[in-house]
Amino acid sequence: MSSVAVLTQESFAEHRSGLRDEEITGTKKSEREQDEAYIPTYLEAFPPLPEKGPPGEKGGELTGAWSKIRPIKASVITQVFHVPLEERRYRDNGQFGEGEEAKVCLDIMQRTGAHIELSLAKDQGLSIMVTGKLDSVMKARKEIVARLQTQASATVAIPKEHHRFVIGKNGEKLQELELKTATKIAIPRPEDPSANIRITGTKEGIEKARHEILLISAEQDKRAVERISLEKAFHPFVAGAYNRLVQEMSQETGARISIPPPSLAKDEIVITGEKEAVALAIARIRSVYEEKKRKTTTISVEVKKSQHKYIVGPKGNTLQEIMESTGVSVEMPPLDSDSETIILRGEPDKLGSALTQVYAKAKSVTVVEVMAPAWLHRFIIGKKGQNIGRITQQLPKVHIEFTDGEEKISLEGPTEEVEQAQAQIQEIIKDLLVKMDYTEVNIEQRFHRHLIGKNGANINRIKEQYKVSVRIPQDTERSGLVRIEGDPQGVQLARKELMEMAQRMENERTKDLIVEQKFHRTIIGQKGEKIKEVRDKFPEVIINFPDPSQKSDIVQLRGPKNEVEKCAKFLQKLIADLIENSYSISVPIFKQFHKNIIGKGGANIKKIREETNTKIDLPTENSDSEMIVITGRKGNCEAARDRILAIQKELANIKETEVTIPAKLHNSLIGSKGCLVRSVMEECGGVHIHFPSEGSGSDRVTIRGPAGEVERARRQLLQLAEEKQINNFTAELQAKPEYHKFLIGRGGANIRRVRDRTGARIIFPSPDDPEQELITIVGREEAVRLAQKELETLVRNLDDVVEDSMVVDPRHHRHFVCRRGQVLRELAEEYGGVAVSFPRTGTHSDRVTLKGAKECVEAAKRRIQEIIEDLEAQVTVEVIVPQRYHRAVMGPKGSRIQQITRDCEVQIKFPERDESAGSSWTDPPAHENGDAGPEAEFVPRKNDIITISGRSEKCEMARAALLALVPVTVDVEVPYDLHRYIIGQKGSGIRKMMEGYEVNIWVPQPEQQSDVIKVTGQVANVERAHAALLERVKELQAEQEDRALRSFRLTMSVHPKYHPKIIGRKGAVISQIRKDHDVNVQFPDKGDEQQVRDLITISGYEHNVEEARAAIEKLVSALEEMISEDVKLDHRVHARIIGARGKAVRKLMEEFKVDIRFPQPGSEDPDRVTVTGLPENVDNAIDHLLNLEEEYMMSVTETETMAAYMKPPSRAGGADEDGRVPVKGFVVRDAPWTAVVSPQAPDMSSAEDFPTFGMGVAPKQTSAWGPKKF
Repeated sequence: MSSVAVLTQESFAEHRSGLRDEEITGTKKSEREQDEAYIPTYLEAFPPLPEKGPPGEKGGELTGAWSKIRPIKASVITQVFHVPLEERRYRDNGQFGEGEEAKVCLDIMQRTGAHIELSLAKDQGLSIMVTGKLDSVMKARKEIVARLQTQASATVAIPKEHHRFVIGKNGEKLQELELKTATKIAIPRPEDPSANIRITGTKEGIEKARHEILLISAEQDKRAVERISLEKAFHPFVAGAYNRLVQEMSQETGARISIPPPSLAKDEIVITGEKEAVALAIARIRSVYEEKKRKTTTISVEVKKSQHKYIVGPKGNTLQEIMESTGVSVEMPPLDSDSETIILRGEPDKLGSALTQVYAKAKSVTVVEVMAPAWLHRFIIGKKGQNIGRITQQLPKVHIEFTDGEEKISLEGPTEEVEQAQAQIQEIIKDLLVKMDYTEVNIEQRFHRHLIGKNGANINRIKEQYKVSVRIPQDTERSGLVRIEGDPQGVQLARKELMEMAQRMENERTKDLIVEQKFHRTIIGQKGEKIKEVRDKFPEVIINFPDPSQKSDIVQLRGPKNEVEKCAKFLQKLIADLIENSYSISVPIFKQFHKNIIGKGGANIKKIREETNTKIDLPTENSDSEMIVITGRKGNCEAARDRILAIQKELANIKETEVTIPAKLHNSLIGSKGCLVRSVMEECGGVHIHFPSEGSGSDRVTIRGPAGEVERARRQLLQLAEEKQINNFTAELQAKPEYHKFLIGRGGANIRRVRDRTGARIIFPSPDDPEQELITIVGREEAVRLAQKELETLVRNLDDVVEDSMVVDPRHHRHFVCRRGQVLRELAEEYGGVAVSFPRTGTHSDRVTLKGAKECVEAAKRRIQEIIEDLEAQVTVEVIVPQRYHRAVMGPKGSRIQQITRDCEVQIKFPERDESAGSSWTDPPAHENGDAGPEAEFVPRKNDIITISGRSEKCEMARAALLALVPVTVDVEVPYDLHRYIIGQKGSGIRKMMEGYEVNIWVPQPEQQSDVIKVTGQVANVERAHAALLERVKELQAEQEDRALRSFRLTMSVHPKYHPKIIGRKGAVISQIRKDHDVNVQFPDKGDEQQVRDLITISGYEHNVEEARAAIEKLVSALEEMISEDVKLDHRVHARIIGARGKAVRKLMEEFKVDIRFPQPGSEDPDRVTVTGLPENVDNAIDHLLNLEEEYMMSVTETETMAAYMKPPSRAGGADEDGRVPVKGFVVRDAPWTAVVSPQAPDMSSAEDFPTFGMGVAPKQTSAWGPKKF
């Protein structure tokens, strides 16, 4: 086995500790060396290494002090052990190092951190080398033996009482043994009677473990435990004073002696250790016992039980003192005993002095009780303990104890001091009884919180006003007794006021308000903010809202009658305002106009909301609802409604009419869930029909929409009302949803024919209705029956599926199947889901197949034929529009072109974009800012031609619509100096205008200095943008005029010392002046020496500037009246006066209206405090500060006195300013670097100074580090 030593800090310290304090020469240290101030020589501190002796001497032996150095423990060790072939657990036949053994070793290395190497011996045994730290190597070795070597087991029997020594403390001995022997040791449990210990492991490990266990048992056989019984009274003599005698016996004999404590009623002393040591200790103890029993006698004395603790002393120290000085044992009765007898045991000639000490200790402390009414206790103590603090400072050994509820004060301490304290307290009590009085009044507990008031406002006012103390019992005390203490006159006045308050509260009343529950949350407000304001306004009134789960409308008010009435009126007014503000109107507005009502960026709707003070809610874009809900006061809601309707009327030809229909018919006209009125609105082009609210009694129904459709809807409503009056019959019919469009027909043609023939009204379900198959028929009974029959016939025919075909010219096929078959999908939706199949491309067939209901197939064939006719009658028209306008014509995402295509039933094709021709009109780099205006001469090109395909008349309509979208350009005169304001920061102003009015605006380049701004876009948009530009110019010109007025500037001279006061804390004062007078105030820059230091500049409107100057002058005149005085306050109390984060000093400054400045750290005069303010305020503040200093200094002095007692004893020698002894470091004498260096240059011919390689040189002298080596 080999080992590698690594020098660590711990091992080096252990290595140094092995050196003895002997001289190199072997002589003992002299008395001078033993002194702490002795400075060792260099050779003593650093002994030289031993010189290499002649060849004949043993080089391995060390001489001198180095021979006594302890060997350094190895930090990294290596162990090698062998596993014979017959004990190998795995015998791999494969290549060595690749089997289970290698895997096991790898796992062990990862778990323990040790390095393992395997090798195979000639006898096929395993050689294992483990390297690492000692602990890791031992763990790895144990695991290797357990997992790579076959295991055996054996038992070893030792006495049961020795098992615990094998286990050791916390099992540490057992773990160490298992690691050392690489075995598993199983020890039977204490309740198991077996004494056999089982060892599992290798044969070698088992033998080692067995040997170690038997050694432990043999060692315990040599030990003994003895118990001897001696009278308890003689135990203190065996122990000796402070247990010194028993400790001496333990050290001399080597045995451990355990004496039970006095509080334990046992007389047995236990001695453990080696048998010889135990026997020797027993002999010594018996000798002491026999001697004391023979020589000692006892006396008994009676001492008051209350004085016993002074005889015992802290932790029994007084008894030990008596024992040490007289050799007498003092036996005290148990604390729980009523006995007052104390027994003294000792030699007769020592008992007298011991008895004297006992009486002296008993009388050293006395206890006195002073009678004082319990209510006076806190006045005796004083504010923050001032009164009692003065007594305890004068008489620090006196302990004063107040007991709650008892009319006595206990004083404990030295007799003389207790008498002085008693006299002082009695004097205080006498004085207080003359000055103070108390009374008690019984007030019902339910009124207590009203007596206290909000945050203690009421009770604090009474305390301050009458200089009394008022104690109101806690709710948990269930008591109504209120105690008043203080000045006799103040007590009576406070009692009278409290009784009056209680009388008033007895007259309080409760009132219930009926408030709809929907308003409760609004009245309470977010996080209770609004109701808190009400409660603050009426602090004496308790407001209780019902729990939301109760669904109750009752709000309860409780408090004084007048306050409750006022609060009730206030809440009723608040509720009336809420009801008035919760009025709601729903206004139907055509969906396409919602965006115009909202305006760009919400500008229109925001303006209406602000000007009418209403809440306006619009439906979401995905919603089919057209209702806009307005909430607020009734008049405001109606004004907002009129403004919204005016916008709609302005945008379209909207007409509004009223029709009179009896109110009793309204519900039947509206229909189930509004289905009947909704069908009328849809049939009449989406008009809005508004019935009056239920219960209003009004007969007027309002119809709003396009003029022609309004009249049509009016006729239908009147016809329906007439039918309802004559006869009101309803029938229902079921039909698949896909048949509905066919039953309705193109443009409602089919259903109109049925209605015209029968006179009945047929209502189809809306997409939101849950019953999608239900068709409702309304009218006279005979008309409804006839319409139902016709519809049932149509539905039956639709259920009969037929297949038919027709001929379509192949050149038209593409029109039907293009755009992913959009035309075919429209046919299927419109004609009851009929399936139309065109032949595959390349078959050259003209046969088209239709499959579906017979009526649907026939209608689809007719529709296909109409489409073919349109295609054959199709013409192509070309429209010339400059390419730069194409994007404007298309609109966002092609929306404008799609609208024209749908309205005119044509196809529009734009030419390919020519990138070389320039960009579009919305981003024209060549045209921007007037380089080349949009009115430049236009020459048509191929890329400017837009193609329109369709019927001739439709193409002309589309052509006119396209040309209407072509932008026009208008010049607007805008003064050049306003251009930058119109453009805005980073172009935001001009960009917002372009987006808002959907136009393009060119502003000329700055170097042109032109006043003409060009606006390009659609005619309507250009006109709106033109007007907006002119309006903006007016605003900017008004702003320029206002800016000129605001630029008035004035300077005033103010001494720089007043500047910080004018600015205020964190700029509070000057900010208020700026805010109040709407001015800008500038102070001179501290770092700019060229500026005049006393000039303050004020700028703004002239009258505002004058007012601000007057305000500053007034402030300066007030500051000039102020004085500054210095006061000396001990720097140790500064922190307490300032308080946490300056809270205390800020409160003082606010209270006395002064400014208090404390010196900076490191100031020459750390005690100087400056107070600034009006003379009277400064004097009052200084008086208060001096009082605070006196109060705080008492606490500071006490703290420093206690700290002085807690300081450790100072060391001998000088100390620095902080009380620390200067460290000299490690100093040696006669060191090589202190030697006198010869001024001569080295001798180059000397072999000693310049040796030759390969030659030995005899040294001339031996250095401190030994001979030189080469």
